[in-house]
Amino acid sequence: MVRLHKLSGMLAGLLMACQVHAGKLSIVIDDFGYRPTQENQVLQMPPAISVAVLPDAPGARVMATKAHQRGHEVLIHLPMAPLSKQPLEKDTLRPDMSSAEIERIIRAAVASVPYAVGLNNHMGSAMTSSLPGMQKVMQVLNNYNFYFLDSMTIGNSQSVPAAAGTHVKVIKRRVFLDDTQNEADIRKQFLRAVHLAQRDGSAIAIGHPHPTTVKVLLQMLPTLPADITLVRPSQLLNEPQSVGHRPLPAKPVPPRNPFRGVKICPVAPQPVPAILALNVVADSIADSQAMRYIKTNFSGLSLQPGKTP
Repeated sequence: MVRLHKLSGMLAGLLMACQVHAGKLSIVIDDFGYRPTQENQVLQMPPAISVAVLPDAPGARVMATKAHQRGHEVLIHLPMAPLSKQPLEKDTLRPDMSSAEIERIIRAAVASVPYAVGLNNHMGSAMTSSLPGMQKVMQVLNNYNFYFLDSMTIGNSQSVPAAAGTHVKVIKRRVFLDDTQNEADIRKQFLRAVHLAQRDGSAIAIGHPHPTTVKVLLQMLPTLPADITLVRPSQLLNEPQSVGHRPLPAKPVPPRNPFRGVKICPVAPQPVPAILALNVVADSIADSQAMRYIKTNFSGLSLQPGKTP
């Protein structure tokens, strides 16, 4: 019986190990506060799906409160200035703003989006690529218990060096789910996020409450591989922030518009799913000397009612 207990302990340990090494995938839906129909559909998804609320949106307070009540993590989706010329949200952060003005805008955003635990940028290629500008942002965020999710709308974002000397933790987006509103493209981006989480241990994907995006997520979330775990962004704060196997370019790169084009991840060898590895180990144990001993000595053992072995 001692050997049976040891075998059970071994199997339990293997199961725990597989869970520990499962890929962690975080999905954040931006631009909350304008599309109640689609946003309510998002809030029916697993609680690990997180939402980022635009502070000046008409439904900001209502949707943030509803998301929190249903167990979703809430972020402030703070408008930041892009390099391109386009209409801007009210109180969009700019690099030339004073620390006092940035503090005022962030304070107002916190009041408009209750239950927020993090903040990410809406657009922002001009702001996030400015070290002085982002230093002012991080100094203000240091007064709150917020993390910063960098939407990575530009490759040379300065969020990480700007946070040096503060308590603000920075995590980074790896995949935009819906650069286009083509279902096939969104599916490919979803699978790319899954692949990155399997390969690197974790990945953050950002999408928007478009009807097509919501439709694809409702279809694909139930099909997640067994070695992928959905997590909130705050659960990745202590994870290594991989940006792929190549270092970031030394020179600034043009801003990336998250609403144009889709880059398909090149085909790469697929990792062995955790459940398959566990099956192989289980087969090996089943054919081991210990199991043969159990089968030989205990195969005819049965219990009578009221008796114990």
